[in-house]
Amino acid sequence: MKKRIHINQHVIRANKKNGTNDPCITVKTYKENFYAHRVGIGGPSSVVYSPDKPLSCGAHVWIETDETVIAHGGRKVKILP
Repeated sequence: MKKRIHINQHVIRANKKNGTNDPCITVKTYKENFYAHRVGIGGPSSVVYSPDKPLSCGAHVWIETDETVIAHGGRKVKILP
């Protein structure tokens, strides 16, 4: 299953403005989004820059992988195979 990982700039700005620490890394699959503070990728991946065809969320740069991703979202850890 393909995973796309990107940084949500809006969350970074909101954290700075409000003094919060919400997770700003998004891991997207075809069926869900998971938000994390830290992500580990268990194998090969690629960084994609696509200014003419961004993701539906608006991201122009992201990491793509078919490998296992371990996403640490505060107190939750999710393994996306």
